[in-house]
Amino acid sequence: MSGWEPSDWYSGGGEPQSTVEDAPDGDGFLRNNESSIFSVDTLERNASKGHGLVTSVAAGNNVLLVGTNKGWIVRHDFLGENDTLELDLSARGIEQWIPKVFIDPGGRHSIFTVCSNATADTYYLHGKWRKPRMFSRLKGSTVSSVAWNRAQINEAFTREVIVGTTSGQLYETAVEEKDKKEKFCKLLFELSEVPEPFIGVQMEVVNLGSTTRYFVMAATPSRLYIFQGTGSLEAVFKAYSEGPPHFTELPGAIPNSELQFYGKQRRAERFAWLAGPGIYHGHLNLGTTQSANHTHDEESNVEHKWLLEYSKLIDGPGTPKPLSLALSEYHFLVLMNNVLKIVNRVSQKVVEEQRFDLRSDLGSPTMLGLCSDMAGGAYYAYDENSIYEITVQDEGRDMWQVYLGLKEYTAALEACRDLAQRDSVYAAQAEAAFEVKDYERAGSFWAKTATVSTFEEIALKFVTVGEQDALRTYLLRKLDFLGKEDRSQITMIATWAAELYLDKINRLLLDVDDEKEVDENEGSIGNSEYHSTVREFRAFLSDCKDVLDEATTVKLLGSYGRVEELVYYAGLKEQYETLLHHFVQQGEAKKALAVLRKPSVSPELQYKFAPALIMLDPHETVDSWTSTGLNLNPRQLIPALMRYSSERRPRDEPNAAIRYLEYCIVRQQNQDSAVHNLLLSLYAKQPEDTALLRFLEARYGKGRMEGPDYFYDPKYALRLCLEQKQMRACVYIYGMMGMHEEAVALALQLDPEMAKVEADKVEDNEELRKKLWLMVARHVIQQGKATKGENIRKAIAFLKETDGLLKIEDILPFFPDFSLIDDFKEAICASLEDYNRQIEELKRDMNDATHGAENIRSDITALSQRYAVVKRDETCKVCGQRILASKGAQGAAGVARSYTSLVAPFYVFPCEHAFHAQCLTDYVLQHTDKSEF
Repeated sequence: MSGWEPSDWYSGGGEPQSTVEDAPDGDGFLRNNESSIFSVDTLERNASKGHGLVTSVAAGNNVLLVGTNKGWIVRHDFLGENDTLELDLSARGIEQWIPKVFIDPGGRHSIFTVCSNATADTYYLHGKWRKPRMFSRLKGSTVSSVAWNRAQINEAFTREVIVGTTSGQLYETAVEEKDKKEKFCKLLFELSEVPEPFIGVQMEVVNLGSTTRYFVMAATPSRLYIFQGTGSLEAVFKAYSEGPPHFTELPGAIPNSELQFYGKQRRAERFAWLAGPGIYHGHLNLGTTQSANHTHDEESNVEHKWLLEYSKLIDGPGTPKPLSLALSEYHFLVLMNNVLKIVNRVSQKVVEEQRFDLRSDLGSPTMLGLCSDMAGGAYYAYDENSIYEITVQDEGRDMWQVYLGLKEYTAALEACRDLAQRDSVYAAQAEAAFEVKDYERAGSFWAKTATVSTFEEIALKFVTVGEQDALRTYLLRKLDFLGKEDRSQITMIATWAAELYLDKINRLLLDVDDEKEVDENEGSIGNSEYHSTVREFRAFLSDCKDVLDEATTVKLLGSYGRVEELVYYAGLKEQYETLLHHFVQQGEAKKALAVLRKPSVSPELQYKFAPALIMLDPHETVDSWTSTGLNLNPRQLIPALMRYSSERRPRDEPNAAIRYLEYCIVRQQNQDSAVHNLLLSLYAKQPEDTALLRFLEARYGKGRMEGPDYFYDPKYALRLCLEQKQMRACVYIYGMMGMHEEAVALALQLDPEMAKVEADKVEDNEELRKKLWLMVARHVIQQGKATKGENIRKAIAFLKETDGLLKIEDILPFFPDFSLIDDFKEAICASLEDYNRQIEELKRDMNDATHGAENIRSDITALSQRYAVVKRDETCKVCGQRILASKGAQGAAGVARSYTSLVAPFYVFPCEHAFHAQCLTDYVLQHTDKSEF
């Protein structure tokens, strides 16, 4: 014997419910109170239909098959059209009976044996037939158990069927509705040592891809056999036949031993064997992952085996044996004499009793057995005359309490139906953990409750025992189970949890005795618990940032001196100003700039912290300002730029303010005069004037539709350049302002060539231009330090640069009064020759004018004598009327005499085309654009 041991596991669970023995109802049995899960009602009073006494009943899919002691079969179909079928299988003059009947779960196929003192014949009956057919190959054998292939059976074909006999054989057979006899009948296994009847057999088939795996459990009154393997049933049993049998044996066989199963869908999940010492039961694990090599491994398929002793089913002395057994999801239905005992499978306790009344006229001396309909979910009890239906109403409703009594909390939670039940389970788990001082686990469970204990009561438990960590755990888990409607409670609990975190961190800091473990940064402590607690606290702040009261939290963090966490919390709450103050104080410009680059940061903070940041890290600050996405107003940054520029720095360090302003003006085309003035001032303070002159000459406003050529203040620029001794820039600004004389005068102090350029810029005022060149000439002549001859030659060369604007006589006054004229001979002669050329040109122009006037006078004289011949019938080329038509009717002589006074005005062209004056005028006006007049 293997697989079970007595244990204290039996203890705990619910107590049996007391039977309320009222007066018997018309059904012939006594009922329990109204809270009973199981109830019994009479289904059929005359189950055998007068054909003897009932010997056996089987159920499947709401079909009941009844066998009698006179060889009759009665088939009750409670859902079909033919509700009852009565078949007489007895032979006349011979006493025959049917010891046991079998029907498949679908209610279509049935097998039974008709026995007599001399022989036994086994029959098969289909649900559509009116007459059964005999198994010829089973003649002489009494069938005591049948296993159906529940996974593959259908209405027309049984597939493999295992038949057990009273002589200890197991056969495989199959029957198809259309056949007149069984397809085959093979002997699979035979008990040779101890020939006992097979009182129960179950077959489960699992498809593993292309392989079929079989699991068969068979029982005799004293042994339980398991056969499993792949291929075919014949191959599976052959492996067992060749070796020693493997079985579980329980002593004390009883004649009415049974093997029953329970399962949902199409597979058995649990078994129970009504054996000699008790009910041996367990769970079937028939998963598809089992290896085909584990042919004899019972442990891989049968789990949680246990023996329920019969002594636990009765109160008082004696141990009566059960008559029959059935399984439900959570209970054993045990028929003992005339009492139906409902035993909770988990708690091993009798929870209900249904007592049949033997005093009723309709009752029988004793009950015979139980059967179950796994497909229909029904249970039946029967005696020699009647069949009773056992109804199950929500049998899992109290299972949570049963599991709870056994401290199987996971199963209890799965069995709970509502919040109150779950709260009771969590509370029990919490109390159990609290008793063994597992306080944090207790806190986690209590946090899940909502109706058992108040928040204050639970918190007080932890405060009383001084377990702040467990209290914090409770508070944190409680937050997970509170809804949005509990806003105020969430805030209170979160704040309390934050304070507990801070207190623990503070205690961990105080526990560090070795000062060497603390470096310059507070919090860098060689304590793993400290670091993990700080990380956990920060995660808590991140999770609860929206429910914590901001002012209270900031006050808490400050009071405990947790600056780093205060900064972290400020970042979570987007309190950027607090963050920036901290980073600036710590000199962490890059972190501050990273904060400022966030889209949600107000531009005002950019301006507020600009002075400090550009002093800390000019390069990174300007890079941040010029990064894409920031739309800053440079005018707002001028104070920061000026402060930065006022500080001394190494000469080789680039000026970050200049770089930013250049970006604004060149890239962003900024037109703010303050920005331009600031950049100009920074250029002016540079030792080199190259950048300043380039800026002045760029004229960033030039080419725009409206506005000036430049945006800086020229007067300010001039004053600044004079202060900074940037004279070349002053010359340019003078010229730009139209102060050309000042520009040339200043340029002559720097570079005469620059003065020449400035003088030549005046193009629209010849007199001023000449004046400016004379200033340059005076400077060239009077400031020359060479010999007189060389000065004169320079002056002569200078005259050539003026492109004729100045003459020798213009610059002679600049020479000393006693200069020798011989030195100017060449220049004077050249000037006189030039004058002579000009006089000759004027003479030629005068002669040309005189000839032209004479020609004009000749043309005028000739024009007065010109005439044109107009024919009398000449017509106007516009209106088509004759040009010379008279205005009135007169004689021919009159026409000749006064012709000119009678004809309308007209024009005659050299091409001899003629037009009336009025017609030509109208035509020209009509075909000429008004804008041309």
